[in-house]
Amino acid sequence: MILIKNCFYIHSPEAKEGGRGWDILIRGPQIQKIAPEITADEAGEGVHVIDGSRHVVVPGFVNTHHHFYQTLTRNVPAAQDAKLFDWLVYHYEVWKYVNEESVRVSTLLATGELLKTGCTATTDHHYLYPQGFEGDLMALQFESARQLGIRFSPSRGSMSLSKKDGGLPPDSVVQREEAILKDCERVIGQFHDAGDFSMSKVTLAPCSPFSVTPDLMKETVKLARANGVKLHTHLAETIDEEEYTLKHFNKRPLAVMDDWGFVGPDVYYAHGIHFTDEEVAHLAKTQTGVSHCPSSNMRLGSGIARVIEMRKAGVPLSIGVDGSASNDTSDYLGEMRNALLLQRVHYGSDAIGAREIFEMAAGGGAHILGMDRVGQLAAGWAADLAMFDVFRFDYAGALADPLAALLFAGHKHETDYTIVNGKVVVEKGELVGYDEQKLFREGHAAAERLLKLSSE
Repeated sequence: MILIKNCFYIHSPEAKEGGRGWDILIRGPQIQKIAPEITADEAGEGVHVIDGSRHVVVPGFVNTHHHFYQTLTRNVPAAQDAKLFDWLVYHYEVWKYVNEESVRVSTLLATGELLKTGCTATTDHHYLYPQGFEGDLMALQFESARQLGIRFSPSRGSMSLSKKDGGLPPDSVVQREEAILKDCERVIGQFHDAGDFSMSKVTLAPCSPFSVTPDLMKETVKLARANGVKLHTHLAETIDEEEYTLKHFNKRPLAVMDDWGFVGPDVYYAHGIHFTDEEVAHLAKTQTGVSHCPSSNMRLGSGIARVIEMRKAGVPLSIGVDGSASNDTSDYLGEMRNALLLQRVHYGSDAIGAREIFEMAAGGGAHILGMDRVGQLAAGWAADLAMFDVFRFDYAGALADPLAALLFAGHKHETDYTIVNGKVVVEKGELVGYDEQKLFREGHAAAERLLKLSSE
């Protein structure tokens, strides 16, 4: 049990006027009560009391798009100024050397950064399966995620279309379609938990229209729907992609997805930058979601997603940090700030506010990943929350609106406490589940190995 006392501000529909001085009682995996003056006696014996008097307390954020393995190829000079297709072609020649240690360490790195910046639930889109990889890739990921304590809903990604077949990746990182579908079924059976407060879900995610065949897309849709799991892919990220689908299918990307049955309330796309008005309306009608990835879109010069129009139309929206080789970080609060500011560049200073961004980041992400009773601070909901200490000099002058201060002010995006499923996973700014300096050393060594092998 955890009792958070005397909170400075609570972002909750149950906390009137921000719940100044209110308390939060957590019992097991869920929030039991948000109210003033909850006593230790009411909480019971063995309660862990946390002083919240310096903190803005918010629902844990839900990251809906990432590529964990890319934490090992951040800021590589040869790809710093490349657009997406060129960026991919370069990196595939590095990523083909990903091994078991790469997966283990990169999962720890990415989830550690997410937890420390307020994110309590995440997916990961791992579509890279190098030849010669030994062991169970997704089992390695789930184990690392459990070690740090994050709520985890990764995608079993796939690529089946290599260079020789007209795709971008080398032969060494694609798989046969029969093997992909067989392993997707295994992964669902082994790891997917559809129960309340599940810490382990699975999504199926062919990489993109230019890295898999139409048959694999269609068969993946059938398999996902037969097993009640979500579907995901990259879509409408660049003009290059649009030119590819027009050349090969004589249709724009979304129309291609429509033909393949890859639309609907169980589907969401990463990026979704280049949609027309008609396509935005179609997304809303079918309730197909979009994960907005502003930092990556800016980094690669891909464009500005039409978040304002999609919101007005009723398209389900969330926020993702995308791969750490195109961001180049897993700073979730920083991603939210960029989501706010990038929309204002195009649509004006009153286009979107801080509270809309918080909704996309928490409740919006939980909805898209199919996580029930996640993404809101309320009795009976999951005890997933982040506590940011705002009694620091970089927030001086910003606390007339404590919630918005997290996006508009501050130079440090790290939490003081992060709680997931009722367990403290970041305490006083440090990961509970792993030594951070050890993790740096392991991550640095794994990154050096990849670059060394790719240069030989």
